[in-house]
Amino acid sequence: MSLSVKLWLKQPIGHVIAWWMLVIGLIVSPAAWSAPAVALGYTPKYPPHFSHFDYVNPTAPQGGTLTLPALGGFDTLNPFTLKGDKEAGIAMLLFDSLAEKSWDEPFTVYGLLAEDIALAEDGLSVTFRLNAAARFSDGSAVEAADVKHSFDTLTQDPAAHPRFRAYWSDIKQAVVLDKRHIRFDFKRRNAELHMIIAELPVFSRRWGGQGQLGKQPLTPPLASGPYLLTKYQLGKNSEFKKNPHYWAKNHPVRRGMFNFDRIRFRYLLDDTVRLEAFKAGEFDVVAENIAKTWARSYRGAAFDEKRILKHTFPNQNPTGMQGFVMNQRRAVFADRRVRQALALAFDFDWANRQLFYGQYRRSQSYFSNSELAAQGTPSAAELALLNPLREHLSAAVFGPAVTLPASPDAFALRNNLLQARQLLFEAGWLLSPEGKLVDAQGRPFRFEFLTFSKTYERIVAPYQRNLARLGIELAIRTVDSSIYQQKLNQFDFDMTVAVYGMSLSPGNELRDYFSTASADQLGSLNLAGVKHPALEHLLDHFVSFRDRNELVTAARALDRVLRAEYLLVPNWHLATHRVAWWDKFAYPQQLPLYYQAQEWMIHTWWQKPEIKGKQ
Repeated sequence: MSLSVKLWLKQPIGHVIAWWMLVIGLIVSPAAWSAPAVALGYTPKYPPHFSHFDYVNPTAPQGGTLTLPALGGFDTLNPFTLKGDKEAGIAMLLFDSLAEKSWDEPFTVYGLLAEDIALAEDGLSVTFRLNAAARFSDGSAVEAADVKHSFDTLTQDPAAHPRFRAYWSDIKQAVVLDKRHIRFDFKRRNAELHMIIAELPVFSRRWGGQGQLGKQPLTPPLASGPYLLTKYQLGKNSEFKKNPHYWAKNHPVRRGMFNFDRIRFRYLLDDTVRLEAFKAGEFDVVAENIAKTWARSYRGAAFDEKRILKHTFPNQNPTGMQGFVMNQRRAVFADRRVRQALALAFDFDWANRQLFYGQYRRSQSYFSNSELAAQGTPSAAELALLNPLREHLSAAVFGPAVTLPASPDAFALRNNLLQARQLLFEAGWLLSPEGKLVDAQGRPFRFEFLTFSKTYERIVAPYQRNLARLGIELAIRTVDSSIYQQKLNQFDFDMTVAVYGMSLSPGNELRDYFSTASADQLGSLNLAGVKHPALEHLLDHFVSFRDRNELVTAARALDRVLRAEYLLVPNWHLATHRVAWWDKFAYPQQLPLYYQAQEWMIHTWWQKPEIKGKQ
């Protein structure tokens, strides 16, 4: 399941027998099954008719207001188009989906709009039975025709973000059977397709139809979620009010969630302004992503007096991979040896000591912090996948999993730079009399790092100096967030920060990251522009595996290839969320396992009753 696509999912009613039959043959069941919940290769944790998820407080007090910061701005209320800067809350607060993903299992969905999920015996279709109580915010019933409309619009309307079309590319069509039943037909068997289509955000067929998706940027979607958009100022702020008639407020997958009467977002262009505004009480909660800021700036009288609290919350999220991605659409990055040299020039150990206060670990794997990461030499099962592709692969794939060397001191860094220089020479680069690296035609090795955050200026500056020692000129360019996003959508950059979000059950989202087709699709997440025959072959295994072991093997094999290709300069990861908040909120004692900080706050926190009484 994709973390970077950020769709939306949720629980039901159902057959106990079907529940216990569910897992054994989830992908290649000898007979058709139906159930109110589906897990990818294991038994769902929660039984039919369960009361609530373990990580919520089912009796949480209701009411109050949560005010949150959002960086950048927005010029559209439509979360589905490629064009436009998106509002921060609409996708999460206005929509329900066919099923909801739990946060304490690797990948299980529990019906919400759908109360039953039935996979066909041949695995080539899935049928959903809609909950008869489901209603849009205007009181009209959610019907199968609305589900079909949502799917057809997101996958066929020219204005829709192409990511939706790629994500569900193996679905042939949606077929309305009657008002409460809809069937999705598949082009081929796909191990997770019946689950990821359950993530479909459903909206009324009275919104976005007849090619109007891209023509109503300021018309809020008509959907069935827990909140209504009540006011907004483009680029400045937005406010949501809980729908008092929300149809699913007592539904098991919603009980104990969305406890605030109002949720507000205020938009800022700068991290420094955000922090000072938080300290002044303009925001209630902040999830901090900058190590230096967390270490040095979350202090003062309000913290000393415990009016502001701060804490690091553990999680078991697969951290995926973050790094300085090299756009291979630029000729300068075409040679793998060049990309390896650029990776060697980044001194993570120095940055962690001097800039990050020792808070991070180096990311070596695309599946960091999970069992999917490749370790040591390939297993026999991994080799069975890799050996047929040997002619397309570097020899490094078949040895110990590629890791970048540490640089604990200046001597180690010097060795890394010497190795990088040798790789550059082998790739045909030359050193000019002036000490500049040039190609055979005398053109200098020069490229640009694109960012929208001033934070990265101080992080990239030491890297810039190391590259200069190799004769490479790196320029740092900072633009505002809207221009930055436009450039990424158009692949108009040399190097930038890329985040490859991963789940414990990776699947269709990998095609958006690494397939040949996505390399040419504007707006895709294939920022590296990678086109590799071995990757094309390996990606097929993520839709055809038969059990968890095959999925883990495929992930480890893919990880080996990606690491040996040096698509990026690996950065770092953290297995905790750093959160600060004004002491007027509470949260459940039991934490989920797999969650994002702000989403967790919105879903499960509540305002203390004594605070509400003072307002």
